[in-house]
Amino acid sequence: MTDQGAIQWDLPDPFTLDITVRDEDTDRLGHANNVVYVRWLEDVSWAHIESLGMTWDLHEATGKAMAITRTEIDYLASANAGDRLILGTWLTGYDGRLRSSRQFQLVRPADGKTLVRALSTHACVNMKTQRPSRAPREFAEILGAAVVAGGRGLPAD
Repeated sequence: MTDQGAIQWDLPDPFTLDITVRDEDTDRLGHANNVVYVRWLEDVSWAHIESLGMTWDLHEATGKAMAITRTEIDYLASANAGDRLILGTWLTGYDGRLRSSRQFQLVRPADGKTLVRALSTHACVNMKTQRPSRAPREFAEILGAAVVAGGRGLPAD
């Protein structure tokens, strides 16, 4: 098993989530199903923002949330039942008003191989109306301070 410090991360200091691929995560081909990867991306995203102070209580108090508007996933190699994986993520863009972006890298430490690279974009929405809404000051402060330079940020309009 490779030490996490020896992993060749795409960007410095990722927020990470340890994953062990379960039998029920695999599909007919015997590898982790693409739907499972999306769940893992969501799991690490929530864990990351909560660690930054953007808790569900804050979402409820402000009535706002960051909703996914796009997810782009490159499947580079398969993961199999029993594999131990580390999923890293970074906030890579925030426009100061409405939109943010997040980058992901899924690595198998046993061989150091990157299995997945992904990018998601998000828009702040009013939780009652589900319509786009300017991010509250609390979100702006948290997201703005957490952006990592050098990643794939928000696409140009």
